[in-house]
Amino acid sequence: MAKKDHVSETPATQLLKASKVAFTEHPYEYLEHGGAQHSAAVLGFDPFTVVKTLIMQDQDAKPLVVLMHGNRKVSTKNLARQIGVKSVEPCAPEVANKHSGYLVGGTSPFGTRKTMPVFIESTILELPRICINGGRRGYLVGIDPQVCVALLGAKPVQCALEE
Repeated sequence: MAKKDHVSETPATQLLKASKVAFTEHPYEYLEHGGAQHSAAVLGFDPFTVVKTLIMQDQDAKPLVVLMHGNRKVSTKNLARQIGVKSVEPCAPEVANKHSGYLVGGTSPFGTRKTMPVFIESTILELPRICINGGRRGYLVGIDPQVCVALLGAKPVQCALEE
């Protein structure tokens, strides 16, 4: 087993620990704009199992979180229709940072500054395990995807597009 680098706690790992959620830690070398595809490649994971946390907003600038496979894009049109809003668009990075309390590239859906509705691509819930950001750039945690429903009230949606 590889030597485990100790990663200091984040609001995300504090929430997971407080909720007694078992998780594995996967630190990696962060690459600006590398995204989930980069972390999957360096960690040797299938990008389909690496879940990205996207902070988006509706037409009234109300923030929401979308959890999507690392190798898929979000169809904002399909998402808006399914959640009953006129439109959905990604937040500007500085707005996303403000809502989540994390830096873009290190956004975790757990322990966000603001409570936001969370939507999860339904096929993610069919996976036995996922890796998702642990609240810092270059740091993923491995969890059971059902944790997203149990802890975040994530609602399943179908809005994935091939990258």
